[in-house]
Amino acid sequence: MNELTIGGPAAVILEDFTRAENPVTLFAAWMKEAEAAEPNDPNAMALATAGSDGLPDVRVVLLKAFDERGFVFYTNTQSTKGEELAANPQAALVLHWKSLGRQIRARGPVERVTDAEADAYFASRHRESRIGAIASQQSRPVADRTALMDAVAAVTERVGHGAVPRPPHWTGFRILPSSIEFWRNGEFRLHDRVRFVRDGAGWRGTRLYP
Repeated sequence: MNELTIGGPAAVILEDFTRAENPVTLFAAWMKEAEAAEPNDPNAMALATAGSDGLPDVRVVLLKAFDERGFVFYTNTQSTKGEELAANPQAALVLHWKSLGRQIRARGPVERVTDAEADAYFASRHRESRIGAIASQQSRPVADRTALMDAVAAVTERVGHGAVPRPPHWTGFRILPSSIEFWRNGEFRLHDRVRFVRDGAGWRGTRLYP
């Protein structure tokens, strides 16, 4: 699995996280703990989008980078999520770590990453994953698994031992959070919650009832 890239302030673990001043720092701290505690894919997140009809859609993807700008994931832009983001460039996400009893939610507008960012991440993927990204017509109907593997074989033959360039319809998206909420499990459902909202160039945190 490719590593998650986290930028920004160094991770600082606070005893009372609801009094934190910077959600970027808090996220880095919680992600560091999740990477040590979660057995599989601590960067797995539920991603919610909506099409032009307003109907919500959700699936699990992998968070691949995070810094002061926002949360980054990658996909085929011709997929359902890609088409929904083109029609309505807004999204929401949830990361849930059962082993820690913690959850992070965020929502906001979405923008594409730069070509340089997409190229760098695509090049970091396993060669077979890059070939698969070219071969798969993501979210389109396919007759059976044989048809999928035939498409993979065709791309493999075409590229041979040469480079596997990023296809133009495969890139990354960055959610620019207008709000980020942190939740920690408490006894008898008396959970701890704090929501950060954009306040000019900074953030304003508010503790919430569970």
